[in-house]
Amino acid sequence: MQRISRNELRGKAQTVLGIVEPQELGPTLMHEHLIWDITQPHLRPSLPLGPPDIKKWWNFFSSAERDPSNTTQRDVAMAVRAVEQVIAHGGKTIVELTTGGLLPDPNGLVSVSKKTGANIVMGCGHYTHDYQNPRNADRTVDDLAQEMVDQIQIGAWGTGVRAGIIGEIGCQWPWTDLEKKVLSAAVVAQKETGASLTIHPARHENHPEMLVDFLRRAGADLSRTIIDHIDRTIFDDDRLFRLADSGVVLEWDLFGEESTYYSLGDIDMPNDGKRIHDIKRVIDRGHRNQVVISHDICHVIRLSEFGGHGYHHIYRTVIPHMLKRGYSKGDIQAITVDNPRRLLTFV
Repeated sequence: MQRISRNELRGKAQTVLGIVEPQELGPTLMHEHLIWDITQPHLRPSLPLGPPDIKKWWNFFSSAERDPSNTTQRDVAMAVRAVEQVIAHGGKTIVELTTGGLLPDPNGLVSVSKKTGANIVMGCGHYTHDYQNPRNADRTVDDLAQEMVDQIQIGAWGTGVRAGIIGEIGCQWPWTDLEKKVLSAAVVAQKETGASLTIHPARHENHPEMLVDFLRRAGADLSRTIIDHIDRTIFDDDRLFRLADSGVVLEWDLFGEESTYYSLGDIDMPNDGKRIHDIKRVIDRGHRNQVVISHDICHVIRLSEFGGHGYHHIYRTVIPHMLKRGYSKGDIQAITVDNPRRLLTFV
């Protein structure tokens, strides 16, 4: 497969169908999964799964019960139906961050894009330690970095489908040496390709600032580095504002999660109203150009055909509520169009 050069990418964005002008991206969801498997590898069944039992909807939504039928979505047709709703509600681009360990399907994403007309920008790299191929432990930083560069410039996961962003690069708590090595490689790939970098922080309130320190030492471009999942990680103003002051991009990406109960950490999960309130305070403090939003859908029951909010929730419900809560049209334009366009444009 032919390598695309950095010069060819500079000033452009790259979707699973190829290079596009950044102006074509339009309203963008910066962190989603369309075809995925977040089931822990040792629990993945060997046989195909049926749909989740809707009678267990609340148990699934509140994470009181885990089942592979809810944490696995491999159906291209289902993804097409869900993305068609995004297009119908004014969305245009979806950043799909199913990376190494979560069973990415580049060719499936191509099919979804062709059938819906949506721009899909694919991520690359590796998820958290427990999901990674054990062979990664013996690989060097340079080897991992070259893999990510190749995923952007040649094709990812054995295909000719090219990624357009690095990540989501996964971290857990305690932060492991393997994850630090992969993140170091991601920074090298950021420098080599001009792509942005998006990071899944560990579930610890101090970890985002640890990431910033690590990234600074590694020479990352913080203005093109996104810290994901702010809404399940940062709960006090001091940490939030220090993180904003560092120059990184802050991503509130769990819109639609309206349950207090969070099985993966001892926190009270905020609802959309709290997310809207917190983002507004960050915008009012002068950081409007550092905010992006999304849903991070990776459970089947969050899809609308199973009674969930769907990928169109931000366009249908959240943005109108933001406008009622004092957001300007310029604020909405920045966080849904302008900031994503800047981040998805190669430099």
